[in-house]
Amino acid sequence: MSAARQRTGTDAPLPPPVHRVALVSGANRGLGFEVARQLAARGYSVLLGARDLAKGRQAARQIDGDVTAVPLDVTDAPQIAELAAWIQREHDRLDVLVNNAGGHADHEARAETAAPGSVRAALETNLLGAWQLCSALLPLMRRHRYGRIVNVTSGCAGVSAPDAIGYPAYRVSKAALNAYTRALAAELAGSGVVVNAVCPGWLATGLGGPGGGPVERGAASVVAAACLPEPGINGALLRDGQRIAW
Repeated sequence: MSAARQRTGTDAPLPPPVHRVALVSGANRGLGFEVARQLAARGYSVLLGARDLAKGRQAARQIDGDVTAVPLDVTDAPQIAELAAWIQREHDRLDVLVNNAGGHADHEARAETAAPGSVRAALETNLLGAWQLCSALLPLMRRHRYGRIVNVTSGCAGVSAPDAIGYPAYRVSKAALNAYTRALAAELAGSGVVVNAVCPGWLATGLGGPGGGPVERGAASVVAAACLPEPGINGALLRDGQRIAW
């Protein structure tokens, strides 16, 4: 068994980065894949979450380091509970959670006519998926008084974002994720677990489409929040390591 998987007591000292464990949802491609790659390069034991385990395993094989693909559909509560139990058995800790899984970029939709089913689907993935993962995995962070939770959001969901037409369900679901980030961060203040949201910017991914910026830069913003050395930044919205307006 690797050092990353050795059992430690509740009062054990914080392990060095090479022994830390990170879970990244929606990580078999795009931004999530690059986040997993960068965390692995920093020495983290990375759990690469993917709805399709075969695709997850294929992605994990492309990354150098300690990377394990795990089945993860963030809308499947029983599967999340099963994964949390597995992480406890195998690692006895979780140090980083990156809520990257997302979708439902309803570009052509309009708030006036958006289908309720489409709105529910966006909320289930972009808000409730992150919420369920946090609730299931926070006990593993609290027991060691250390954790970094990063919710991947979008600048288009901020109240200061320019008024724009399109993406109504996506924007609302990410705005709700921002509100959840702040609420959870306030509750966890002083616990050693910090929660921040990161806007990676418009990226050239399957979701962002052509014309976006390099995935590596967006992922670096997420990884920086996941690897904060001190818990001083909590409940913030970050882009390129800098606070931006909610």
